[in-house]
Amino acid sequence: MVSSMSSYSIALLPGDGIGPDVVAEAVRCLNAAQQRVPSLTLHYTEHPAGAGEFLKSGNPLPEATIEGCRVADATLLGAMGLPGIRWPWGTEMTPQIDIREILDLYSGERPIYLYNSSHSPLRGFDAGGIDLIIYRENTEGMFASRRNQPDLQADEAVDTIRVTRRGTERICRAAFESARKRRKHVTLVDKANVLPTMAFFRSVFDEVAAQYPDVATDRVYVDAAALFLVKNPARFDVMVMENMFGDILSDLAAGLVGGMGMAPSGDIGDEHAVFQPSHGSAPDIAGKGIANPIATILSASMMLEWLGGEDARVAANLIFHAVKEVCCDPANATADLGGAVRTAEMGALVERAILESPL
Repeated sequence: MVSSMSSYSIALLPGDGIGPDVVAEAVRCLNAAQQRVPSLTLHYTEHPAGAGEFLKSGNPLPEATIEGCRVADATLLGAMGLPGIRWPWGTEMTPQIDIREILDLYSGERPIYLYNSSHSPLRGFDAGGIDLIIYRENTEGMFASRRNQPDLQADEAVDTIRVTRRGTERICRAAFESARKRRKHVTLVDKANVLPTMAFFRSVFDEVAAQYPDVATDRVYVDAAALFLVKNPARFDVMVMENMFGDILSDLAAGLVGGMGMAPSGDIGDEHAVFQPSHGSAPDIAGKGIANPIATILSASMMLEWLGGEDARVAANLIFHAVKEVCCDPANATADLGGAVRTAEMGALVERAILESPL
């Protein structure tokens, strides 16, 4: 029985492309969870951000939007960026990464869970047979040089990997704390045989690991990790890695459970957090009603879990188990999963499962 009373302010950043489509379905499911847990109240405030906002105002991330995220209890983001909207030096606008850095959201958490065996290109894995989480360091690594403006007429361009002791310690600690709540195993993914920064990352990892004697560890080079994810993803529980490696391997891992439409994420710091699907803005299908909203709905569940109140956790559990119930039927599949269920129909299926499931 839920006894606490909680009210939370949620910043909504629908963003670009399919972002508004999938955020709408996540809000639908959040509202259904509130109906089941009357002691939980969510107040939404929508803020502009993204490439579309740049076309309107000349700024993809207005200061008012940053402040809205800062004062909110949590932020739910759709998707940002459009391939044709770039800075003069060639890179896309990525306000979602700006937010991570501004709010120091160092822990990129990417759960990978197989809800239905038909979703996976791999044979032999039943629902739940793939269940891992990637911890991606979000604020440094290869991304540290992303603001550099290359001379496109020069003979070379150089990116710098930045790995700090503080940044590595805190992402490793987050991974070990997570493992203690799961199957007590952490795999470090690096390239310590070649890159000095990765040898440093491994050294700090080893120091943190010594503080968690109850958690088993592996150390795997990133190229081998890609192979092992395809050959035997069940060997992994919690994986921790540098920013770029996490960016790449989280997409690979998502492909094992149905694609980016099934991959939620949270960007979490000590004071703030942003939750969003791992996928991009997919402008080619925006507004067509065929995008998969499950990743965003699951991101909303992660958001409630992070908020931490008793009633928020109950609501998070309702959403998670509603998704499991809906996805156990292979007929409940959007176009990316080989089905014909539309975006709003999928949202309605999860909404109904939330409203009908027992507390």
